[in-house]
Amino acid sequence: MIEVVIDSIRVSLMSQHRIVVLKDMHSDRYLPIWIGPFEADAITIELQEMPPQRPLTHDLLKSLIRELGGRVIHVLINELRNDVYYARIVIEIGGKQIEVDSRPSDAIALAVRVKVPIFVAQSVMDKAAIQPDEDMENEVSLEEKPAAGEGVDETRLSAFADFVNSLDLDDLEDSED
Repeated sequence: MIEVVIDSIRVSLMSQHRIVVLKDMHSDRYLPIWIGPFEADAITIELQEMPPQRPLTHDLLKSLIRELGGRVIHVLINELRNDVYYARIVIEIGGKQIEVDSRPSDAIALAVRVKVPIFVAQSVMDKAAIQPDEDMENEVSLEEKPAAGEGVDETRLSAFADFVNSLDLDDLEDSED
């Protein structure tokens, strides 16, 4: 298991798509995961310590676990199958550990509320993590995809590249019109 932290939540200006970017705490590997807008908001609200007007679903889950005498130990993004991530919430209750299936976005939203570590299985990181190439960091072109054979797996990054390319950063100053 590889411990990760939330690096950022990226938002498309052209659509409702969101990506949570998890960073390996011990290397420069990043794991981008598509999430829904509500889950992105739930994570962001907690990270920015903005109290919601009413408790969100993840707050309810936190209270329910606590009231039943349990505590969340950690969350684990444990599988990637057919481009879909799977996660487990590990809970200790009555001296036993149980694992509950979860969407990664919900597991992450709960983890930030109860302040527990987020882990990713080694096999998932090996399959889907990206590592910025030093040259790519210095010369980022959102319009061009890297040529095949330049050390980047285009198939694995195509969805992420499409999302980044959909961002229209030139119109940010004109958005008030």
